[in-house]
Amino acid sequence: MQSSAAQPSRLVLYARLMRMDKPIGTLLLLWPTLWALWMAADGHPPVSLVVIFTVGTFLMRSAGCAVNDWADRDFDKHVKRTKERPITAGLIAPWEALAVAAVLSLIAFTLILPLNALTKWMSVAAIVIAGTYPFFKRFFAIPQAYLGIAFGFGIPMAYAAVQDQVPALAWLMLAGNVFWAVAYDTAYAMVDRDDDLLIGIKTSAITFGRYDVAAIMLCYVGFFGIMAWAGHLMALGVAYWIGFAAAVALSLWYYPMLQTRDRMKCFFVFRHNNWLGACLFAGVAGAYLLR
Repeated sequence: MQSSAAQPSRLVLYARLMRMDKPIGTLLLLWPTLWALWMAADGHPPVSLVVIFTVGTFLMRSAGCAVNDWADRDFDKHVKRTKERPITAGLIAPWEALAVAAVLSLIAFTLILPLNALTKWMSVAAIVIAGTYPFFKRFFAIPQAYLGIAFGFGIPMAYAAVQDQVPALAWLMLAGNVFWAVAYDTAYAMVDRDDDLLIGIKTSAITFGRYDVAAIMLCYVGFFGIMAWAGHLMALGVAYWIGFAAAVALSLWYYPMLQTRDRMKCFFVFRHNNWLGACLFAGVAGAYLLR
């Protein structure tokens, strides 16, 4: 344990717990939410909704990280990448992580109080999904699929907030987000596969085994197939298909890096999926802008 004089302040430790220094997770949550907001509002979402969902995404991702670190505190010490996290390193107490998660969730819920009842009820489901995800790694062979539901739940919530209903298209896009999350988070899981095998954590990288890269690329096919169908149903214009093509090109660029199974290259692919999501959002926003 470090001496108290050498320890960072509580605020710095809580910021690390919330991954404020690692915004990729927030962006991977945010892009699908923004796709849905723009599509649900026919390209003109109210500024208030954009702010509510953007801030809410940050808060809920941060709360999810705190719960995840609390749940994994006995596992993280055995993984190179996570052994210096605040709880595992003994810098904060486990109860503090739960307190931080509770406060962030409460603030996030307060943000949606002006919205309709359907959105409020769906936010409760979102909190339950985010809070239970860390435990799926104990028994579920592909917990990344459950992560995809958690990371994509902003899609039906966005439709609920704009239209006071959740059409079939929203659930279809949520299914697409599950494919996307399995793709990028399997690349992430490939980084920790050796450690996870030793401690008994279940991940898609372990489940897919030597077919890991093939599974990732098939998930991209499923994701892009669904997003192509969504673009067709919404009659989005050429700008969408340009953004779509750019996203597909990025996924193909990832393939040779994934084939190496090099830890740092796999981690790069995970992080770079942020730009894939950004390309799709640019396509969606551009399609409505040009109408």
